[in-house]
Amino acid sequence: MTQALSASQAQQLLALLEQGLPLVSRPYQALAEQVQVSEAQVIAKVKDWQEQGLFRRFGIVVKHRALGINANCMLVLDVADGQVDEIGAQLAQAPGVNLCYRRPRRDNWNYNLFCMVHGRCREAVTEHVYQLLRQFDLTERPHHLLFSTRAFKQRGARYTMPEVNHG
Repeated sequence: MTQALSASQAQQLLALLEQGLPLVSRPYQALAEQVQVSEAQVIAKVKDWQEQGLFRRFGIVVKHRALGINANCMLVLDVADGQVDEIGAQLAQAPGVNLCYRRPRRDNWNYNLFCMVHGRCREAVTEHVYQLLRQFDLTERPHHLLFSTRAFKQRGARYTMPEVNHG
């Protein structure tokens, strides 16, 4: 049985994991050295967090534009509140939908379902989105296709807040 990490070591490990795994042959060993614990302790803590349901898997952040994927479209839909979960679940399973989530409506913005579709060609992405709208009988619902025009930042999820100096 490995010794548990202290609260500060666990917090430090979480902050390091948010930056992504180091690109070395033994990433957990590299993290362990930074937190000043053993590799076994790091692996045990990561497994513990996974068993608690804090995360399901590690992923990668793909820089779409570097791969020539420049047609990035957010389909926004105004879906009846009683149907948004069902329709969202269907769209989330559809090929080509990379992100699908519900958001509350806002003043002058009635859209509550958001779906991201990426591709190399704006025309092909537009056709795919309209195919999805037809497939799920959504063509008559209010919607817009919002294409990104500039990328400012892209990274994985962050769960720790940076320290703020109020001095």
